[in-house]
Amino acid sequence: MKLRRQNVDLVDFGMGNPDLETPPHIVEKLVEAAQKAPNHRYSLSRGIPNLRKAVCDRYARMYDVYLDPEEEAIVTMGSKEGLAHLSLAMLSPGDVVLAPDPTYPIHKYAPVIAGADVRSVPIGPGRDFFEDLTLAVKQAWPKPKVLFLCYPHNPTTEVTTLEFFQKVVDFAKEHEIWVVHDLAYADLVFDGYVAPSFLQARGAKDVGVEFYTLSKSYSMPGWRVGFCIGNRTLVKALTRIKSYLDYGIFQPAQIA
Repeated sequence: MKLRRQNVDLVDFGMGNPDLETPPHIVEKLVEAAQKAPNHRYSLSRGIPNLRKAVCDRYARMYDVYLDPEEEAIVTMGSKEGLAHLSLAMLSPGDVVLAPDPTYPIHKYAPVIAGADVRSVPIGPGRDFFEDLTLAVKQAWPKPKVLFLCYPHNPTTEVTTLEFFQKVVDFAKEHEIWVVHDLAYADLVFDGYVAPSFLQARGAKDVGVEFYTLSKSYSMPGWRVGFCIGNRTLVKALTRIKSYLDYGIFQPAQIA
């Protein structure tokens, strides 16, 4: 703040809000939808059908991943709310969860709020993730139930490959662990790199789900629009708990 007051041009890597405006055509659609009285009513907690279909179409177009918008996709209030509520639906006190260290706080605190025991898997230069993951599983009791991941990674910016996700899927199947992947930074990539989706890995829908959000990709953090897609059992669990806890996002934001 001291440097800002001196008009020093800073690149703030701690800033959560994008410094670009939401695209005008999205704002215009919101205004149009907000002027229609039916959109002022309660919406659907799992998201309107057209929005669920839109994210499934995006996955088919970008990742060649095909999803059923009725049973394999649900709209969330950003990925953070979805991660928290999914943890409440999946976990019980005493369950063990594996999360990278360091990681975005909700990947650890959502399980903690649900009463789970979080064990850290260190990541960083010179480390073998799967060696550390194997060690964490061997040392945990009871057997870990969920593995949280986030690539491109917050806060280290580390990126990964589809081959990495395939090893994660194979590991999860071998050890009977659910995988929850946070793809919040899917589109913040450079130099020709394309971030893969966890769901592109063979058998990924058998073991987990992925969260995607419009917050970063479309400069829409305040709109709170995200998605959980993938495994039907986990999507159903999140759908059920949300049906008790909320009525969904303001409908004009979903239409926009």
